[in-house]
Amino acid sequence: MPAPLLPARFLFRFSVPCQKIDTLWSDKGAALDARYRLVGLNELEQGRAFADVRAAWNPEGLVFSILVDGKQMAPWCRINRIDDSDAVHLWIDTRDVHNVHRASRFCHRFVCLPFGSGARATEPFLQWMPIHRARQNPNAVGEGLLKARSEKHAGGYRLDVLIPAAALTGFDPEEHPRLGFNYAVLDRELGEQTLAVGSPLPYREDPSLWATVEMVG
Repeated sequence: MPAPLLPARFLFRFSVPCQKIDTLWSDKGAALDARYRLVGLNELEQGRAFADVRAAWNPEGLVFSILVDGKQMAPWCRINRIDDSDAVHLWIDTRDVHNVHRASRFCHRFVCLPFGSGARATEPFLQWMPIHRARQNPNAVGEGLLKARSEKHAGGYRLDVLIPAAALTGFDPEEHPRLGFNYAVLDRELGEQTLAVGSPLPYREDPSLWATVEMVG
């Protein structure tokens, strides 16, 4: 049977719930149980989910926990070769606008490598990065605002990411409880897993291709 011309996730606009949590972060990272798991839309295209992606919010910001499983090789992470590394990419639009194809000042991209930083390259690396062809960039992210924690386990790793409200231009859950959102868990061994559409569509730069996350609870 020939492959469809367009992926199933391109044909619909999806909205998934993101639950509220009292405490976003601790010394142990994020404490997100199964209640905070994001729906896996890649199953609409018979895609295999190798990453369990969870998210939560409160007025202080957003937190994510990604559990990658099924690997036979160690994660490959090089901070001087981010695009080639095993990594988690997050795109967030605090205005959830789907009728434009170029990012606004409310659109953000964050990239996190589970390892590769520190003297022994065993620490996670997390930073804001510009979106290609963006009309405007969001406000600069202050030093030390972003936080990440990672740990290896048999068959993969767990990665926790904290993005505080101060790092998100326009973040206002009361006035704007819907976020444009997509993630990409990229793995040299396991492939690509996204929430909304993935490759070859230009989801890395086009906010109209992102899904919607509703901050509920």
